[in-house]
Amino acid sequence: MRVRFERVTKRFGAHVAADAIDLEVHAGECLVLLGPSGCGKTTLLRLVAGLERLDAGAIWIGDARVDALDPAQRDVAMVFQNYALYPHLTVFDNIAFPLRTRRVAPNDIDRRVREAAARVGLIDLLARRPAQLSGGQQQRTALARAVVRNPTVYLMDEPLSNLDAQLRLQTRTELKRLHRELGTTMIYVTHDQGEAMTLGTRIAIMKGGAIEQIGSPLDLYQRPVNTFVATFLGSPPMNVLDTAENGARVQLGIRPEDVEIAATAADGWQPGRIVVVEPIGSETLVTVEYHDQRLVARVSATRQFDPGQPVWVNLPNHRTVWFDSAGRLLARDSGFRG
Repeated sequence: MRVRFERVTKRFGAHVAADAIDLEVHAGECLVLLGPSGCGKTTLLRLVAGLERLDAGAIWIGDARVDALDPAQRDVAMVFQNYALYPHLTVFDNIAFPLRTRRVAPNDIDRRVREAAARVGLIDLLARRPAQLSGGQQQRTALARAVVRNPTVYLMDEPLSNLDAQLRLQTRTELKRLHRELGTTMIYVTHDQGEAMTLGTRIAIMKGGAIEQIGSPLDLYQRPVNTFVATFLGSPPMNVLDTAENGARVQLGIRPEDVEIAATAADGWQPGRIVVVEPIGSETLVTVEYHDQRLVARVSATRQFDPGQPVWVNLPNHRTVWFDSAGRLLARDSGFRG
């Protein structure tokens, strides 16, 4: 089921959390709302759920306008950052809770709870209480409670943020599988770009209550519309260098993996000096001082560089993007190379 935001506005006093946002979430996709803390992404999720009331605009789920409906009437399921489990209930009863409030028949409840628990690997833990579960098991219980409802839209509010790094990686893979199997529309909020790139059919990057850019993960990574998107997405982020081209002050952007460095000179390459070398396993991040600025190159771990070492740097034209002095993307035909 598609979800549409039409000029959606929400204020908290003088703070504008959502600034006349127009957005359509396609049926069956996982749209990720990505951005720094305070950008408005969780507010949008809560507006869809009915946990906040908008100040202006409209929200549609399918062909029904829902912004005036009570939360229970919207047919959405939300998974919270803190899981929001009932500590006195077993895993079975936590998962069954939304079905019992809707007075589903007991036989159907048993069947649906066991199906949902099996989907997330909890079938052997149904008799336990939340205090007897690991963080990952609590998170899966919250997921199963959402899945058991079979809603038209899933709303995920940073559901992996309380997990350790290894479990977060494992669980996001499970989430991707679950979304593929269910085929249900999902809106997923995170500040973690790894989650966004892995889970998102499309990503909407937010800043200050507005959407800066929306598109597929690869589109945003390769063609950011401004320097905010360029430097927010990617780890390490895109290098952005101040430069001059055709007499104008502009900014050059290039991803670390596209920066070429060598110990010997080559035609057209420019001099630089190694500042920091950071091994990260199969790759190494090398910070280079280049024309009185610093840029990061991502190179194979088999290549050896040392701090203070002089090197030569090449920034391939076909891998660069150009921004104006205000940080906005310049068109390919603007007269700048790249």
